[in-house]
Amino acid sequence: MNLLISLIVILYLIGVGVVLSPVVESNWSSASASGLVTSVGQALPEALAWPVRFYHRVADRR
Repeated sequence: MNLLISLIVILYLIGVGVVLSPVVESNWSSASASGLVTSVGQALPEALAWPVRFYHRVADRR
């Protein structure tokens, strides 16, 4: 059971990283550190909700 929970948490965090990667990549060299943190902070709620968007995308196909 612990292994299953660990796997779910790891997959969730990988998904958050995947969603945030374009934001970090676009601001990594062009923005200051505070600008990078601000842009990541603005994108974080959307990144944390990626399972919901994935579910709706899959459910709408049926």
